[in-house]
Amino acid sequence: MANVIIGIHGLGNKPTKEVLEHWWKQAMIEGLKSNQYKTLLPKFELVYWSDIVHEKPLDLNETDENSPYFLDEKYTKAADNFPAEDHSTLRKVIDFINRQLHQIFLNDDLTLNYSYIADTIISKYFKDLEIYYTEDCTLENEATCKAKELIKQRLITVLEKYKKHQIMLVAHSMGSIIAFDVLRFVAPQIPIDTLVTIGSPLGLPVVISKIAAEQKLNHQHFNHMVTPQSVTKNWFNFSDILDKVAFSYNLSAEFKENNSGVKPIDFLVVNNYEINENRNPHKSFGYLRTPEFSKVLNEFILSERINLKQKIVRIASQIIQKIGQPVAPKQTTTTNQPN
Repeated sequence: MANVIIGIHGLGNKPTKEVLEHWWKQAMIEGLKSNQYKTLLPKFELVYWSDIVHEKPLDLNETDENSPYFLDEKYTKAADNFPAEDHSTLRKVIDFINRQLHQIFLNDDLTLNYSYIADTIISKYFKDLEIYYTEDCTLENEATCKAKELIKQRLITVLEKYKKHQIMLVAHSMGSIIAFDVLRFVAPQIPIDTLVTIGSPLGLPVVISKIAAEQKLNHQHFNHMVTPQSVTKNWFNFSDILDKVAFSYNLSAEFKENNSGVKPIDFLVVNNYEINENRNPHKSFGYLRTPEFSKVLNEFILSERINLKQKIVRIASQIIQKIGQPVAPKQTTTTNQPN
């Protein structure tokens, strides 16, 4: 059975699918090489949904930094001198705040207190998530209201395409919410060998309350979160302690094991994405090349069972793809944005 990696990106506008897919592959390959793994990346496909909520993609050729289509955070290789920092005290503070937030905002039945506060925060800082969670459909917001189903369908289509393969699903940021919804409620029949969440907001009270509400709509009346039954072997969750989107990083405390005994295994990692001396600890590229992710990726690749002919075809395909790689222009400047 051939292995395939499926990725799904997070919130915010993106460059074209071709460019973003290529950069995800480059980040994973960089991680494998820098961590001394000699495995080759198997088939990879990115589930791209940015075009559903954004009129135009970010433009590699845009030079006006004030343009909404200016791409300020391109893929770059990790710096050799990325600083190692001790965040043990910060972790204790974040753990304490997380406990308090859950007690304040979540009831025992996982309904949300002070929902207007959460709605205000989402509306101001997470526009894509606000669109995704739009529930009241009117003639005025019909297109927005349909976005959630269109986004989920993108992932369903790709999962169906590879359902006879051994799948590793890598979900970044808001992509982890989409992935969870699809695996839990829409396509539980498609087996996922390994689920990987990076920079995930799944542990935030507002997200937990939304999942709980969906469970009730699907007549699943229990007051806790459960790993999707379709995840058959592993769920790995990677978070940087400085990643504000993954603030509630301890998913193992929130999601109970499924019938296969799978529940999240949490890793605190160092996301080393930096461009023009500006760091973004939420960036997907940084997560995809961490030693911890590379180890999981390498083990997944080694679990594949294909014959010599299939290996030769894959190597040839990778060479052809490398020859036709899109080349990114030189970076100019950046600001730290969730991406």
